[in-house]
Amino acid sequence: MFNDLTFENPAWFWLLLAIPLFVVWYLVKRKQSQVPVKFSSTQAFSGSTFWGYIKHVMFSIKILAWVFLTIAMARPRTVDVTTDIKKTRGIDIVMSIDISASMLAKDFRPNRMEVVKEVASEFVKNRPNDRIGLVVFSGESYTKTPVTSDKSIVLNTLKDISYSSQIEGGTAIGMGLATAVNRLKYSEAKGKVIILLTDGVNNTGFIEPKTAADLALEYDIKVYSIGVGSIGTALSPVAIDRNGQFQYRNTEVEIDEALLDEISSMTDGQYFRATNEDKLKSIYEEINKLEKTEIKETKYYNYDEKYPIFVIIAGLLIAFVALIKYTIMRSLV
Repeated sequence: MFNDLTFENPAWFWLLLAIPLFVVWYLVKRKQSQVPVKFSSTQAFSGSTFWGYIKHVMFSIKILAWVFLTIAMARPRTVDVTTDIKKTRGIDIVMSIDISASMLAKDFRPNRMEVVKEVASEFVKNRPNDRIGLVVFSGESYTKTPVTSDKSIVLNTLKDISYSSQIEGGTAIGMGLATAVNRLKYSEAKGKVIILLTDGVNNTGFIEPKTAADLALEYDIKVYSIGVGSIGTALSPVAIDRNGQFQYRNTEVEIDEALLDEISSMTDGQYFRATNEDKLKSIYEEINKLEKTEIKETKYYNYDEKYPIFVIIAGLLIAFVALIKYTIMRSLV
């Protein structure tokens, strides 16, 4: 009954400090009333000890009544909190990720692609109220996961993406962006966002990146672009040997930052450069902060007042003392 009990006016508990004063007053008054008288025999007063105990009990009951009245004044109550959460229509997000061979470069550990998968997965986990889709591209692009609220599907798909020699080589940024736009153009979400991630320059595909950016603008889609790669050179795959293994050598890191920045500026987004894993994590965290889904939370408080119980108990105790005083004990109390 008294789980999660709180007190609305706890200052009333200061009244409990008066109890020691009551005790001192009671003891002093009792001592003053005890006048020594000599008798030849005390047999007639053998019952006085019993009545002395009764007086002590009556005083204790009065103190107890004071305690209960003090608790009642402090207004004890329990509260039942009901929370009503109303989610506004969330944001639809498509991550368009470059999976060309250069994403296997080892300036990130173990390589760019594995780090991107790990960081993007954390981003997905931090967007519980939004729908997310996944597009991948190299020389061509295709949808891996349509926009969905089922994060497990997106996470599993992210985990499985990898470089494939069966896909046309190159980096078709325009194609990757256009496919992502196509996934979002009919969305009715209050916000539509594409996160375009690449480590190179547009060198293939039949859709120009600026044309794809115009499409994003037409459908009110915001594009955040991320260029992935260290400054200078990076140990990158340049050929495949007869055993099907990549051969690596240091090559110049080339990212068309001007193009990516222009695409983002056209769509009211931002361009970011990730030169290492920590920087990439901070970029996704920044995007997460920039694109928030609003949640309206309303709390209803139902208070159950408990002070009447303490008032009733105190009243019964006082009534009991009065009954004993004016009936059985009369003037002895």
